[in-house]
Amino acid sequence: MKLSILSALLLSSQVALAQQPAARQDHEALRQAARQYLELQTAGLPGQVGIEVGQLDRRMNLAACAAPQAFQQGGARAWGKTTVGVRCAAPSAWTVYIQAQVSVLADYVAAAVPLAQGQPITQSQLVSMKGDIAAMPNGIVTDMAQALGRSPMVSLPAGSALRLDTLRSSPVVQQGQLVRVVSSGAGFRVSASAHAIGTAGAGQVVQVRTPGGAILSGVAKAGGLVEVVF
Repeated sequence: MKLSILSALLLSSQVALAQQPAARQDHEALRQAARQYLELQTAGLPGQVGIEVGQLDRRMNLAACAAPQAFQQGGARAWGKTTVGVRCAAPSAWTVYIQAQVSVLADYVAAAVPLAQGQPITQSQLVSMKGDIAAMPNGIVTDMAQALGRSPMVSLPAGSALRLDTLRSSPVVQQGQLVRVVSSGAGFRVSASAHAIGTAGAGQVVQVRTPGGAILSGVAKAGGLVEVVF
């Protein structure tokens, strides 16, 4: 009789446990995971970073996760209008995606006057402005030194934000120019004259032809110098 009563109690407890609803994932914890991920990804950006994380659909029921992981798809930007994924591996596998808006209020460089295509940029032609660089294309110039001496690939009106990919370095080596080639390696350094085969800006690779007809590739430097490292 006692065994029957004990068995009935155990069965009743098991049924009660089975009827209890499973723990559900707190949506706010997922938003915080997304926010922390974006804070980490934007930590090195200049200026003042602002992060707004969107809400999840209240009707979405997810099993509770002890360690949700935030991530982004390969190539996705962590600023501007973006999306952060949060996933769980155990006890139940699921993935959700959360919309976010990341602003970066910082100084950027713009044209103070119209800039002519191909003409080297001087400091008097530039002005520093403040805005949300996260809403602008990649490669916005944030330091005037990045633009000085370079030439715009197209003419730009006053007020245009400068982008590195639309500026060309001023040539330091011209095609056909007689240059000094400096070759260096382990324990030696020699120099000789050669003629440049192409035109290159500082830091760009250019080919040269020696008096003997040999063709070498080196890095163009200011002053008509080409450095070849072996």
